[in-house]
Amino acid sequence: MRSHKCGELNTQHLGQTVALCGWVHRRRDHGGVIFIDLRDRAGLVQVVFDPDAADSFAIAESVRSEYVLRIEGVVRDRPDGTQNANMSTGQIEVLGKHIEVLNESETPPFPLESDIEVNEETRLRYRYIDLRRTVMQQKMKVRRDVTRNMRQFLDDNEFFEIETPYLTKATPEGARDYIVPSRTHQNSFFALPQSPQLYKQLLMIAGMDRYYQVVRCFRDEDLRADRQPEFTQLDIETSFLNEQAIMDIMEKMIRRLFIDIINIDLGEPFPVLTYAEAMRRYGSDRPDLRIPLELVDIAEEMRDVDFKVFSGPANDPQGRVVALRLPAGGDLSRSTIDELTKFVGIYGAKGLAYIKVNSLSTGIDGLQSPIVKFASADVWNKVMTKVGAEEGDLIFFGADKAGIVNEAMGALRVKLGLDRNLLTGLWKPLWVIDFPMFAWDEKAQRFSAIHHPFTAPSCSKEELVNDPGNALSRAYDLVLNGTEVGGGSIRINRTDMQQTVFDILGIGHEEAREKFGFLLDALRYGAPPHGGIAFGLDRLVMLMTGASSIRDVIAFPKTQSAACPLFNAPAPVSEEQLKELGIRLRKPAGKDEKPE
Repeated sequence: MRSHKCGELNTQHLGQTVALCGWVHRRRDHGGVIFIDLRDRAGLVQVVFDPDAADSFAIAESVRSEYVLRIEGVVRDRPDGTQNANMSTGQIEVLGKHIEVLNESETPPFPLESDIEVNEETRLRYRYIDLRRTVMQQKMKVRRDVTRNMRQFLDDNEFFEIETPYLTKATPEGARDYIVPSRTHQNSFFALPQSPQLYKQLLMIAGMDRYYQVVRCFRDEDLRADRQPEFTQLDIETSFLNEQAIMDIMEKMIRRLFIDIINIDLGEPFPVLTYAEAMRRYGSDRPDLRIPLELVDIAEEMRDVDFKVFSGPANDPQGRVVALRLPAGGDLSRSTIDELTKFVGIYGAKGLAYIKVNSLSTGIDGLQSPIVKFASADVWNKVMTKVGAEEGDLIFFGADKAGIVNEAMGALRVKLGLDRNLLTGLWKPLWVIDFPMFAWDEKAQRFSAIHHPFTAPSCSKEELVNDPGNALSRAYDLVLNGTEVGGGSIRINRTDMQQTVFDILGIGHEEAREKFGFLLDALRYGAPPHGGIAFGLDRLVMLMTGASSIRDVIAFPKTQSAACPLFNAPAPVSEEQLKELGIRLRKPAGKDEKPE
């Protein structure tokens, strides 16, 4: 039907007769001459119709936005002064000789190319229209290019692409499973995989050596703006490589990806921070290194002050007191500081103390804040020296349980850095290593796995049993601009160590056999040392395209409420289907609706 794509035409095609297919992007009637900008996935081209071709001209007069056309015409130079440098086809146009309406279109529910803000739910309800927009087509192209580039790298490095099942067994991996009832096995259920974690470990035990897969994963999580119930990751596993070797290969892949796709050199090697150092300096295990601000511990200086808001956490083994210096921040208004106080409150902070540094030469008299009176001049002098304060600075303080301080002050650090335009570069990757093996769950009174229960510890089994709270794991995360884009670890490859980890997590032998018996058995048959990593493809593409949400780089995403406006899913199923599955609906807990 067509000889060329619209966006491919240029001066090399001058004088050629071409056949084009696409949508009417824009139609303009200029006093007897009709211009149609025809659009397809490759781009736009201007087509001109004049009254000399009466039949074609009449049809061109009748077409409207988003009509689907087939046009034949001759490529020619645009007249002097009408060239468009913003279009790849801006030097030429097509003189239309024949036009055929392949399909008409109703007026779209929103304009495709304008600055008008369109409600996201409307965009998702008419996603097939939204995806026609140039900006969305460009994002989908980058996504295609990213996937192809990573596949090529892994193929060149002797990885096998192997598919793993979508229908599997429910296993605890940190989120709720999507459950799939089985008609042929009444009262039994499959689960959609949260990740191919156990399958890829079994592939290493099977001797596949190097595996990868671009795979869909499913997690029935509580609503979060940056999460989707189904998402895509690049899943990777290797044998006979330690964590440094895996990180080296993955770093090469990511560096090549950024150079090839968006012409960005991320530099080498990527910096490495331990989890402990990242939390100490930035309050986060995924710090944005573009922001130069750092948290400074001042508990030592605050232990003996009369201000219990500071002295209490300073003397609490689980507490933390920090200062955060904002250079030249003294110009912040009280109303802005009040807004920042509300902001840290989102993360559990009870308030936000601050000091304006008006003058350093006059000592305590040069410090402006209601909290200055609660400590001596000597204490404040030590604090100002420790944080590197200069005249005109604003010093913020956080004091509470360490977890609250880290979350609140870490988030404040990022907000100040972005709001004040303090970024020191466009791209800052890093590896974070030496994560704790476990976190203590106060509510459940037991340990939970920081990554997953198959991550290997960096200590012996005896050391792990004697002090699980301080054990470190052989895990590593790749962080880019404050976003975790990849996470992995060396896996446990011995049955006794795996059962020890299960024991610490409160998974007894009987439960372990029921849920993970296949893995425990497999580990007995010569499981090699192995490890891997998974990259969030949606997040990577979001960062590389500058999108504000992962929903903008997924063709058919769900809303923040995990629903699909396009298909009206999830939706009820028929009583007949439920009977076939042996399922009866019950009233959900906490709901007043009658059961169906």
